[in-house]
Amino acid sequence: MSVHQQLDEALRRLEATMKATDMWQMSPPPAEAFDSEQPFCVDTMELPQWLRFVFIARLDALVEAEAPLPDTCQVAPAAEVYLKQSQAKTTTLLLVVKAIEEVDRLITEN
Repeated sequence: MSVHQQLDEALRRLEATMKATDMWQMSPPPAEAFDSEQPFCVDTMELPQWLRFVFIARLDALVEAEAPLPDTCQVAPAAEVYLKQSQAKTTTLLLVVKAIEEVDRLITEN
C-alpha cells in the first residue's frame, strides 16, 4: 500500500474519531479566518476547526493528487495541549491524539 493510501486511511480514522468525540465542526469558519499567519490559526480558529478545514483538507488534496508530502508533521503535541486546556475527557484526548500521531508518523517517516 502506498504512503498516500495509508495516509488516506489515517485521515479517515482521524475524521471518524473527531465525529465520535463531537469534535467534528460542521460550519466552516469565516473566510478571513483562513488568512491567519499564526501556527494552527490559533488566533482565528479553534483547533477542531483547523483540523477539519485546514489540516485534513490540505492533506486530502495532497493524497488525491498523489503529491509530495511535507517533510515532517508534528500536530499531535499541539492537539494534546489544546485538549488538556479545554478540559476534554481523558478518552477524547487519548483517541484524538493517537489518531493525529498516526498521521504525524506517516508523514514524517516517508
